[in-house]
Amino acid sequence: MKRVLVSTVLGSVAVLGMITAAGAASVTSTPTGGKIELWVTPGATQGNGTVVITGAIGDYGKSTGKRNENGTPDPNGNYGIVELQKGAIEVDLANIGKAINNAAPIVNSTTTCSFVVTATAPATLLNGTGAYKGISGTVELTETFAAILPRISTGKDKGQCNETNSATPVAQWGSVTGSGTVSYR
Repeated sequence: MKRVLVSTVLGSVAVLGMITAAGAASVTSTPTGGKIELWVTPGATQGNGTVVITGAIGDYGKSTGKRNENGTPDPNGNYGIVELQKGAIEVDLANIGKAINNAAPIVNSTTTCSFVVTATAPATLLNGTGAYKGISGTVELTETFAAILPRISTGKDKGQCNETNSATPVAQWGSVTGSGTVSYR
């Protein structure tokens, strides 16, 4: 039984390798435009998230922190850069930033100290480099953030949820996803 299983697995790996090699040979290195899906796992600090783009763009890399219109790092900026393996793409984040700042979080402050906030808005892709030179398009982004807040440990509010801006969540999760269409000039 063990030999049959090992033989089956090795045979599957060999077939998968041949399919992958054949597929890779037929893929062009220059994107042609079309529909894309964007997947981001945010970093622990602003930027430094893991990015995967599928569809008309098949690439991966990291996000940067916010930047101003001139490309200078700025925590209040409305732009970000997606640094991929084949080039970089600038993303106008003004709409999603405004949407998430105006979204009403769902908070359970009476029993679980949990909250979630979600917002959706369009983001414009522009100023590509490398394989993405001349890119344009819009991606509808959805940003979701969930956390468990700590409880206040002393004083008159002891035991209540700490909902202050300085409270560090006990646990947190975030994601950014999107889909849209890109083209090249």
